[in-house]
Amino acid sequence: MKRRPSLARLLIAAAATATLAGCATLSDDGGFSPVEQTARERLGKEVRWARSDQDRALIAERVDTLLAQPLTMDAAVQLALLNNRGLQADFFELGITEAEVVQAGSLPNPGFSFSRLTRGSEVELERGWHLNLARLLALPLVREAESRRFAQAQGTAATRVLALAADTRKAWVQAVAAEEAVRYSGQVVRAAEASAELARRMAQAGNYNKLQQLREQSFYADAALGLARAEQAQRATRERLTRLLGLWGTQTTFRLPERLPDLPAAPREQPDIERRAIAERLDVQAARLATEQTARHLGLTRTTRFVDVLELGVLNNGSSEAPTQRGWEVTLELPLFDWGTAKVARAESVYRQALNRAAEAAINARSEVREAYGSYRSAWDIAKHHRDELVPLKQRIAEEDVLRYNGMLIGVFELLADARSQIASVNAAIDALRDFWLADAELEMALVGPSGASMAFATPASAANAAAEPAGGGH
Repeated sequence: MKRRPSLARLLIAAAATATLAGCATLSDDGGFSPVEQTARERLGKEVRWARSDQDRALIAERVDTLLAQPLTMDAAVQLALLNNRGLQADFFELGITEAEVVQAGSLPNPGFSFSRLTRGSEVELERGWHLNLARLLALPLVREAESRRFAQAQGTAATRVLALAADTRKAWVQAVAAEEAVRYSGQVVRAAEASAELARRMAQAGNYNKLQQLREQSFYADAALGLARAEQAQRATRERLTRLLGLWGTQTTFRLPERLPDLPAAPREQPDIERRAIAERLDVQAARLATEQTARHLGLTRTTRFVDVLELGVLNNGSSEAPTQRGWEVTLELPLFDWGTAKVARAESVYRQALNRAAEAAINARSEVREAYGSYRSAWDIAKHHRDELVPLKQRIAEEDVLRYNGMLIGVFELLADARSQIASVNAAIDALRDFWLADAELEMALVGPSGASMAFATPASAANAAAEPAGGGH
């Protein structure tokens, strides 16, 4: 007589399987370590996830320290990485994704059924325990797929950190350049105002005709309009920087340096920029990860194409007039109509799609870094030309004009006109220097990912969902 498996032995077998599969648990840091490492290695900056009052207090203390001095470019980036609330919200997306991954990789809950049947005076009780065996067997594969999805979420958070750093650099450059432009525009206005007032007085004395006076007055009006526009740009760029820094209240009175950093003595040489982009860009890495995950999902789909429902059950039937019945049952869905062909075909199409997305990411990365480096080099050449040629030339002209004016060879209006021209050349040099530092920030971002990167090449939601539920019914 064969011994029938007892409920205890089946539960022990299930527990052993669960132990081999491992237990899905939440990590201590919420998966934040790779994000911290990325910020440290690529930016040399600290990034903190404010998950407790202690974290928030440390961030507030560091923010106050940074705001105590005029904000340099590096200090502004560090401040944004610590204090930007949108970035903190993105970090909590890590916690949400990790919870979903742990939930998807958890052991399936067993089911319990109970029924009471009567036949005359006979009472029959039926009790059953059920376990989704198909999901249990596929659990290691599901966990691997879900761990890749969590890695993609970490990549998204890291990309957000790097994108915020690049945006803050550009906003800082624009804000400082706008303040410089306001100062020099003020000088132009003062020179134009003096020229217009002198023209008015000379016209009253009969030494200046009306047309010449109107020309000087027109230039003063244009200069005043230019100053108003410069002040408008200063307010707009400062507010944009304020938003990125996450500042409010009295914090918005932060100070900026009076001028942009000097132009580097030589531009950076990047002979292997395309290789670096393919190796380091996070969107390329995400596309590669998505392709690998989809390939694994395709294998999982082929494995489970015929097994959509497979359940193991333990039965215990009791009757008031008969001995208790014990046993087990297996529930299996027969593939009479749906052979899983469509499900496999769909998975193969998703995989081919991922391959093309990965190729597109690599091609775009190569092109974008070439474009960014070309803009960087051109901006350096232009800024250097302004610094070494145009501004010194205007300065020498102004010095010669002063000598000629002192020798009464030219009048005051010619002297003022050349002074205005010199100020305009300085403004143009500031704009060129601003464009260089913006191009520098764009180049840094191009080596990380596309501008405003959001990991667009992550695994499609449909593929991720299918991987999380390998035993789902498809047609």
